[in-house]
Amino acid sequence: MIRTQLYTTDFARPKIVDGMWPEMVDDRTRRRVFPIPSVVSLIGQTPLVPLDRVVGNLSPAVDLYVKLEGFNPGGSVKDRAALSIVQEALRTGELSPGKTLIDATSGNTGISYALLGAALGFPVELVMPADASPERVQVLKAYGAKLVLSDPAGRTDGARGVAQQMVAAEPDRYFYADQYNNPANPLAHYTTTGPEIWQQTAGQVTHFVAGMGTSGTMMGAGRYLRERNPAVQLVGVQPTSSERSIPGLKHLATADALEIYDPHLVDEIAVVDVDEAKAMARRLAREKGFFVGISAGAAVVAALEVARELAEGTVVALLPDGGFKYASAPFWA
Repeated sequence: MIRTQLYTTDFARPKIVDGMWPEMVDDRTRRRVFPIPSVVSLIGQTPLVPLDRVVGNLSPAVDLYVKLEGFNPGGSVKDRAALSIVQEALRTGELSPGKTLIDATSGNTGISYALLGAALGFPVELVMPADASPERVQVLKAYGAKLVLSDPAGRTDGARGVAQQMVAAEPDRYFYADQYNNPANPLAHYTTTGPEIWQQTAGQVTHFVAGMGTSGTMMGAGRYLRERNPAVQLVGVQPTSSERSIPGLKHLATADALEIYDPHLVDEIAVVDVDEAKAMARRLAREKGFFVGISAGAAVVAALEVARELAEGTVVALLPDGGFKYASAPFWA
């Protein structure tokens, strides 16, 4: 059996239990809270694979790997954070029978919530900018989530404002998941993503590259890797500006402040233009058979820049989702 770390509110000391996915246990009574259904057992343990052909001329002593989070059942890395948030809310009773989970989303986290709502039996309501790709809207409807479309000019920050107003108007109806400020978000990556990368590289990772959306992936996985090796370099990825946005990523200078983000943890912020990200997503599909999203293309662009400057090292770029939710975008052609 694989030893898997159990989500807990203790960020520094995650518990270890046997089994592919453990049952939730109340820390005080040690009683089982609820069993994990089979679809949830598919979250995590995503593949880490090398890049060749795409990488160009790198030093022979430099390895570049990508972690393919599109292999999660909801199609993105957000399955990890959503599961952690839901598990903690069920444990504490914040998400109780009769309550609806609500949050703002650009799409991926919403899909993860909707999947979990269908699997675990709680209603999901999501606020999403109205310019979200039609594929995302259709997937959410397929899972039975209720959608509220917000002004696209406000992007996800505007959607957050709408969600907060809805919760303030009916506080007893909703559990506000608040992925941008919920500590269970980075905890998911501290207890799963980081340990997986460390294990899959046999502790050889020297640089970790990930996009900055909620910042949960970098804060959790980056903190774990830094604890295992203080010399690991952490590189965040953002778009060039809020006007030239990349789906799922924040332009930190113009976005609302994120409570879970610690700027002192990150060594470097790589800036990638949206056209570069799209071009790389096309290359990955046509030269590697990796059908990934636009933010995944941005992560590879940034990781290549890091790798080209190294004489030796192991660079890992996290590719947050697959490309199927962007299939209608014209740039593929």
